[in-house]
Amino acid sequence: MSRGNRSGLIRSARWISILITLLLIGAAPANAQEDGLGLDILQAVEDAAAPDQIGTTLTVVIAITLLSLAPAILVMTTSFTRIIIVLGFLRQAMATQQSPPNQVLIGLALFLTFFIMSPTYTRVNNEALQPYLQDQLTQSEALDNALEPIRDFMFRQTKPKDLALFLNIAQLDRPDTPDDVPLNVLMPAFVLSELKTAFIIGFYIYIPFLIIDMVVASTLMSMGMMMLPPIFVSLPFKIIMFVLADGWYLLIGSLVQSFN
Repeated sequence: MSRGNRSGLIRSARWISILITLLLIGAAPANAQEDGLGLDILQAVEDAAAPDQIGTTLTVVIAITLLSLAPAILVMTTSFTRIIIVLGFLRQAMATQQSPPNQVLIGLALFLTFFIMSPTYTRVNNEALQPYLQDQLTQSEALDNALEPIRDFMFRQTKPKDLALFLNIAQLDRPDTPDDVPLNVLMPAFVLSELKTAFIIGFYIYIPFLIIDMVVASTLMSMGMMMLPPIFVSLPFKIIMFVLADGWYLLIGSLVQSFN
């Protein structure tokens, strides 16, 4: 990614963050805005005369904090990590430099993540969000119901060995049920399992392209063309092999099915 593209993305992210913050402040109750809670949060906490005013202020602070942590939550609790690592391995194995570009790979990984996680988030919406909006659940009950589908997804993808590792590090007893595993243990175990699975898939992706590199390098050496970089000759063969084998279809299909 060029320096201009990176700076453009950073500026866009900053403006989006500012816009979301302004929307949150504008969505605060009228009494909160009259007391200056949206303009100076810290000063509002000091000047608050009622507990509900402090609660509104803390709600805004927590909401802004969650927005800043949203990318990390998306990466660490969904299928995004495995997908983006595998796509990165594919680009390195093909040696196509910046093609596909980073924006395309990240966009593809995000759309695949939304597709894979849609059943989980549908359960979150049906079991937690909608009942909470209809005043059928309290805030704590809705949070527990929302975490349950996400925990189920992470448990299905987490290897027992990785989970046992973090249980031992945390010096916790062996849990009797999955519900006994705390979230601060489940999340790093899930990420570790995703990294391991992604690297295994990347290894299998590298094998056919490595064979092509070895064949081309051996052929060039036998012909006495040692000054010609083998990558210049092998790159067209890698691309045509990937296209003829319908590589994108096979790769994306295998990635999505690996989460079933």
